[in-house]
Amino acid sequence: MKIALLGKGKTGGELLRLIRNSPGLSVTVFDRENPPERTRLSGHDVIISFLPGDAFLEAIPELKVSGIPVVTGSTGFDWPGGRETFSTQLKDSNLIWVHADNFSLGMNLIHEMIKVLGLAGTLYDDFSFSLHEVHHTGKKDAPSGTALAWKEWLNMPVDITSERTGDVVGEHTLTFNTSFEQITLSHSARDRQIFASGALWTARHVLDSGSDMGPGLHDLRRIALYKLREAGSQKR
Repeated sequence: MKIALLGKGKTGGELLRLIRNSPGLSVTVFDRENPPERTRLSGHDVIISFLPGDAFLEAIPELKVSGIPVVTGSTGFDWPGGRETFSTQLKDSNLIWVHADNFSLGMNLIHEMIKVLGLAGTLYDDFSFSLHEVHHTGKKDAPSGTALAWKEWLNMPVDITSERTGDVVGEHTLTFNTSFEQITLSHSARDRQIFASGALWTARHVLDSGSDMGPGLHDLRRIALYKLREAGSQKR
């Protein structure tokens, strides 16, 4: 598998090391000195991007015309024309793209737990949610894309607070409060390798199952959820 890597920052650097230590993989790094133009992207099997949101937006036109599947963890941007419109454009061009706010595969287990917490209103009359996220000082967007995803999954009002300190990879804590009890759900990323390995898992899945996925803009969470439910049905 020949990978075009866009962005060699903290997470991109981890992915670069992972690829170079994995047999059967090769990588070309694209940056300001080697911009991701369609002719330079030609010959690659998949594009993986960890560019900042503004840089990723700027690269989108060239990525689309390259005709290569894209796996991106870029955050802090809005899809041109909106997510649904952009997905339709990809379908019209027969392109498969996958986006994730967080490439931690464990985050997909968290998703199922949050969906259950979102049903609290069926049991309680008086309750509240709060969400605190912590990242390194170099992270530009706040709240994080993951925090906003958690809020969407919860589908309930939640107060979000953000903290930027040191070199924290990523910590998210959702707290459910009532007058007499408290439930806390936390996820802590201990090493950026979880994002690198998750992105690589996604790229392999796209290439192995691309025809089954169909063109369009996919969310990693939905892909992982399908795999989890498929595994659950086989156990039954």
